[in-house]
Amino acid sequence: MNLDAFRQRFEPIIRRLLHFYWRFSRGLTVGVRAVVVGDDGKVFLIKHSYVAGWHLPGGGVEPGETLVAALARELHEEGNIELTEPARLFGIYFHRRASRRDHVAIYVVRSFRQSSQPRPNHEIVAHGFFAPDALPEGTTQSTRARIMEVLAGQAVMDIW
Repeated sequence: MNLDAFRQRFEPIIRRLLHFYWRFSRGLTVGVRAVVVGDDGKVFLIKHSYVAGWHLPGGGVEPGETLVAALARELHEEGNIELTEPARLFGIYFHRRASRRDHVAIYVVRSFRQSSQPRPNHEIVAHGFFAPDALPEGTTQSTRARIMEVLAGQAVMDIW
């Protein structure tokens, strides 16, 4: 069974198990994601091994960690991206499809350095910078919506 078929088959179960665990280990789940925009206007996206589609880089905020620290950690882990100026908080979204207690903070990153391309690993299987009008097939609807809100000035939704 290839990775896509495995992920498609078991993703709903994995997602439910993780959120069941988080329900008891955390009162509220908070995540961070970034719209990382290069000098050429392209945005950085990642593809996970455990969920389908292309997404904005980011992840969960650990206990005792600030949102900004979590963002910097996730960008480094997923994209070998280092902030050179503070990221700008764009909005906070209720991610009701994940859980009734999940929220995601979106930051805009325009000042960064990427000393080398990240290597695909067990978590991130693909990555790249893409023109907003030529996003890869499989880019999630929520990812597309956040990019359009940030770059095209579309109305901001508060639901992920």
